[in-house]
Amino acid sequence: MGTLVLPRPYLLFLGDATECGFAKTALGLADWAPNLCLGEYGLPGCTVTAGLPPLTPAEARSKGARALVIGVANVGGVIPDQWMDALVEALDAGFDLVSGMHAKLASFPRLADAAAKAGRQLIDVRTPPSGIPIATGRKRSGKRLLTVGTDCALGKKYTALAIADGFKARGVNADFRASGQTGIMIAGSGMPMDSVVSDFLAGAAEILSPDAPQEHWDVIEGQGSLFHPAYATVSLGLLHGSQPDVFIVCHEVGRTGILGVSGYSLPSIPQVIEQTVVMGRLTNPAIRCAGISLNTSSLDAVGAAAEIDRLSTELGYPVADPIRRGAAFERLLDACLA
Repeated sequence: MGTLVLPRPYLLFLGDATECGFAKTALGLADWAPNLCLGEYGLPGCTVTAGLPPLTPAEARSKGARALVIGVANVGGVIPDQWMDALVEALDAGFDLVSGMHAKLASFPRLADAAAKAGRQLIDVRTPPSGIPIATGRKRSGKRLLTVGTDCALGKKYTALAIADGFKARGVNADFRASGQTGIMIAGSGMPMDSVVSDFLAGAAEILSPDAPQEHWDVIEGQGSLFHPAYATVSLGLLHGSQPDVFIVCHEVGRTGILGVSGYSLPSIPQVIEQTVVMGRLTNPAIRCAGISLNTSSLDAVGAAAEIDRLSTELGYPVADPIRRGAAFERLLDACLA
């Protein structure tokens, strides 16, 4: 699997994004690796911000930035034509390009030519290693926690990062295991699960979380949702291969429909718990839900606390917003480690 060595610091490219859910790479890097991010660069029409200083490539390069990171994760992982001028501008300014998109940077002749002329790198993070085996289903040593969701892009990565940090703060031996492009950029290593051939998804998840000491926890970043009509395959392969002892259901307050598709309503949290247990028992009969991670970013502190209390009473599980932390988050950690 190896450890990625990326040129840093970053200028985050927001493209023409108008929805935060599709700029999760930039937002995740700004939240979890702020020391690596010097600024952001958006095109006309972009309405999303990562809260960083707006800089042109030339301005960012003069401040020491070394790589332009495509901070957008759109449907299909495509690089549209309207981005090309900006990406070439960055190469000409002396940047390497780092992408987590499905589309490969070098497949665009204009980018390949510009990179060659400028002597710059085109780095695709979403490239799985060669030689991934099919899954064995063998029970591995160590303990595992997987974040799952009612939908995609609502907090599975943030939850896994926060729980891994919380475990470590308690003296628990734990590692965050990245399964998507943003997590890999933060952690420096991982497995781009949604770029793995379907027959090898569970095997890739086994590689992501190998045998470990019995008291060690791997906290695994979830992908997609078992209820998403496009991404459920990746979610299921990750569930089977990671063999989680514990899972956390992630949900965003106020979201009612599946992101990126029309006509599909969000499943209820109890539906997600039931489905995850039924399907997860194939490779870990002892799988259990420890609680709910609630994205309350649309609420103020008082409203968030009220919603956390209401949902915990209704569902009978610990509920917490891992970004707000506090006593509710400590109770969620208690349930994970119980």
